[in-house]
Amino acid sequence: MKLTDIKIKNSKPKDKAYKLMDGAGLYLLINKSGGKYWRYNYRFMGKHKTLSIGVYPDISLREARDLHHQAKRLLSDGIDPTHQKQLDKSLKIEQSQNSFKAIALEWIERQRPTWAKTHADNVEGRLRNHAFDYIGNRPIVDIAAPELLAMLRRIEAVGHHETAHRVRSVCGQVFRYAIVTGRAQRDPSIDLKGALTSVKTTSFAALTDPKDIGGLLRAIDDYSGDFVTKCALRLAPLVFVRPGELRHAEWVEFNFESNEWLIPAEKMKMKVDHIVPLSEQAINILLEIKAVTGKGKYVFPSVRCRSRPMSENTVNASLRRMGYTREEMTGHGFRAMASTLLNEQGFDVDWIETQLAHSERNKVRAAYNRAKYLPQRKGMMKQWANYLDTLRNGADVIPIGQKA
Repeated sequence: MKLTDIKIKNSKPKDKAYKLMDGAGLYLLINKSGGKYWRYNYRFMGKHKTLSIGVYPDISLREARDLHHQAKRLLSDGIDPTHQKQLDKSLKIEQSQNSFKAIALEWIERQRPTWAKTHADNVEGRLRNHAFDYIGNRPIVDIAAPELLAMLRRIEAVGHHETAHRVRSVCGQVFRYAIVTGRAQRDPSIDLKGALTSVKTTSFAALTDPKDIGGLLRAIDDYSGDFVTKCALRLAPLVFVRPGELRHAEWVEFNFESNEWLIPAEKMKMKVDHIVPLSEQAINILLEIKAVTGKGKYVFPSVRCRSRPMSENTVNASLRRMGYTREEMTGHGFRAMASTLLNEQGFDVDWIETQLAHSERNKVRAAYNRAKYLPQRKGMMKQWANYLDTLRNGADVIPIGQKA
């Protein structure tokens, strides 16, 4: 007599394991602990064999019969169902190892030693937030341009056009890594050229008019928000490092005897150590905040968790709170502000570019020396800090280094 769902549900464990037969070799094994397992007894090439079909109720009676029927068809074709199950399992494992997600994460780990931590986190975040849910588990060799485009269209649908372009670029790098490692034949992202909505590229917004800068500095002094955030805002124009380098600053990196901040290579975009000369004004700000955060790791820790650095959105959010729109000023804009005015004031372009830690276009000059132009840069940073004080105080705008 064939099994029924009621009979299976009412079956109870006994002193010994026993079977409930469903016919044609299919049965439900019930062990002493109450576990229920689908099994199929059959003969293949004269030998008795048993195929494990699954666990009840994960595999229902109907599903067990379907799988039993598939196994019988394999037998009629001269194929051992148990051997085929092992092959299918191996194929599934191989596909998971060659999935877009697995290859993408492998690629990121390969690149991580050469990337700044912020960049690595951004790349992985874009894939986790926008790609993995849609193509992550797909074998990378099976992903074609239409499927990739459909994923990117979802990002565009919520108005994030620039993000769509960035995700496409990252996906392309993953596909190219898969090609060189022998797990894909081509990069379908190439076929999407012109398929996404164009994005107008703009530089980071920055104030460059001296009078506007003076107003910004006074607004920062009047900032009524978190003290740590205020100190970050006050220090940013004096050191004009990248926002990620500022918020990840650690106390061990500062030398108050030489008045220098040594940013280690792993935090720098160009992966080389970088020295930031500290003016007297910068030192005073650091001493103020040291009394608050000096016992911790980070100079500018997160408001919510002192063991983590300040959020990447904190400075920009504070600028918005002070009334500056994203089209007027950004955290990254302090770099453009310094670069523009220092160049206008006639400082040597090599001093400025070295202080900004920009990459050398000329490979002959690319052998970076962290102390390059250091005496000149120290003098430049001192004059820059004094010039900012002049702007903050609302005095007549005069060239840096000249006396009023």
